[in-house]
Amino acid sequence: MNSHDHSHANPGETHRGPLLVALLITVTILIAEIVGSALTGSLALLIDAAHMLTDAGGLAMALLAATLAKRPTTAQRTWGFARAEVLAATAQAVVLLGVGLYVFIEGAQRLFRPAEIQSELMVWFGVIGLVGNVVAIFVLLGSRSANFNLRAAFLEVVNDALGSVAVIVAAIIIALTGWYAADAVVAMLIGVLIVPRTLKLLRETIDVLLERAPAGLDMDAVRTHLLTQDHVIGVHDLHATQVSSGLPVLSAHIVLDDSCFLDGHAPLILSQLQDCVADHFAVAVDHSTFQLESASHREHTHTLHT
Repeated sequence: MNSHDHSHANPGETHRGPLLVALLITVTILIAEIVGSALTGSLALLIDAAHMLTDAGGLAMALLAATLAKRPTTAQRTWGFARAEVLAATAQAVVLLGVGLYVFIEGAQRLFRPAEIQSELMVWFGVIGLVGNVVAIFVLLGSRSANFNLRAAFLEVVNDALGSVAVIVAAIIIALTGWYAADAVVAMLIGVLIVPRTLKLLRETIDVLLERAPAGLDMDAVRTHLLTQDHVIGVHDLHATQVSSGLPVLSAHIVLDDSCFLDGHAPLILSQLQDCVADHFAVAVDHSTFQLESASHREHTHTLHT
């Protein structure tokens, strides 16, 4: 006996509006920083512009994923495009990681051959970038934790803001001291700021793609709790994974006393099991499938998985 009475619709609001606004702001800042880098000769500004370019691409992917996630399910795509946000977040994290490493390597090389920088113009373009990124941060702030896609987009905008701050600091140092290597040092700091948070996001999205149990869901505790339910004498083939943000799924084979199938008690136990995984644990699993088996049937099961 199986449970299939939960809707498999795509979860939640995808927040396309904030993503579109953040993308437009990012593209505007990108154009300004390209112009600023050409006028000032700043490596930090150029690298931040390259960072903005990858972020604009990332936000565009996030917007596309959010649009796809709204498409309805089909007979072939039973979850629709719900996992598109995980794929987009993974791609954004990979790109951000590459940018972070490139910034660090290029900045280290520039330490040994610093170029003359027009610090006054550099400050102004840094301020333009910072103001735009702060606006984008506030646009995404309320929805930043909604899903992996929004988390990646928010992370990109925050990194952009930090990069703009770093550009301003470098320009001030150069203006006050004439130490042109500050431009390269700041570029390296941008890379240091990008990498750790990007690695964390990448690890989390890869866990989803590898169908690891949802974070915060203790599978041993789930098994133990299921076994404490009345008439349950065995649990096997217990699996849990996560389709996308906020969409964990769980399935299991539950062995019951033979009497449950004779007195019509099995449907009530099925409802209790569904309520158990939906309400008892920190991670609420609303999409659960249980196959109920009699104790006598267990002897005919060819392969039992833990």
